[in-house]
Amino acid sequence: MSIKKITLLILGIAVVFFLIFLYVFRSQVHIASKFLFPDIAQVRSDSNRTNFLILGIGGKDHTGGDLTDTIMLVSVNLKGQGVDVVSIPRDLWIPEIRAKINSAYHYGGTDLAKSSVEKVTGIKIQYSAIVDFSAFKDIVDALGGIQVDVETGFSDKLYPIAGRENDTCSGDRTLACRYETVTFVPGLQLMNGDTALKFVRSRHAEGPEGTDQAREARQQKVIDAIKNKLLTPQIYLSLNMDKAIFNVLRNSVETDVDDKTAAIIARKVFDSRNSINKYLIPDGFLINPPITSSYDKQYVLIPKEGNGKWEEIQKWISRLLK
Repeated sequence: MSIKKITLLILGIAVVFFLIFLYVFRSQVHIASKFLFPDIAQVRSDSNRTNFLILGIGGKDHTGGDLTDTIMLVSVNLKGQGVDVVSIPRDLWIPEIRAKINSAYHYGGTDLAKSSVEKVTGIKIQYSAIVDFSAFKDIVDALGGIQVDVETGFSDKLYPIAGRENDTCSGDRTLACRYETVTFVPGLQLMNGDTALKFVRSRHAEGPEGTDQAREARQQKVIDAIKNKLLTPQIYLSLNMDKAIFNVLRNSVETDVDDKTAAIIARKVFDSRNSINKYLIPDGFLINPPITSSYDKQYVLIPKEGNGKWEEIQKWISRLLK
């Protein structure tokens, strides 16, 4: 059975901490030294790994702005090289809160979100970061756009227009005024923030690009495009560019990571820049049960072994992070 993987694209942990380092490196020598001579003993960890929970929210301008439509477990290997990123489906049903996992932050902030993801994965989480989705668009614009190779063109006639979620469209029963048509043609193209946002968020394209799998692939394309642009000398050696990007992050990221820890982790991530692995929980581990009152008549995902039985997923993740 195909599993619905609804995620919003947000900046990965490498992007966040690498950029924070670039800014503090030029302004605070004592922080820069943590990057140049990292002491991993100063970083909270478990079994030589530091684990982060990255949450992406739509923000105040979106309906359900504090629902976490992107949930990622990011594990940094402190002894060797490697960063492992596991995407957590937002539709996972958590029996303890009788709700989907994407509402844990809404009900109990980062503490409840952390404990919910720990329950699913069996992994202890040391730090967290909550990223407002508006940061994505602003970062791409601050970079001067990104080059993205569109492999398969598509059109989406139901792309939601921000701010019109509750528009009555003057009585139009089709509510057509709430949507616009977005179209992408094949080929390499320079995308600004708004265009890149539409490229990764489109959910109703005609044909194969309308599937969740295709959208995940588009998101990975944009993540790679951002990473490639960030690692060009004209970006990371530009003080003005670094400050502009850092200011976007400062206004859009809420985190419990202090500057010194960020610099140490930034070094580990930088050293692992060619060993960043991304994973999705395999389809075979989860099922979509009938929509009943047991799940508040919602589309949800539960372990195939039974509601709240996460052992198989935990074993899989444990093997990944060995």
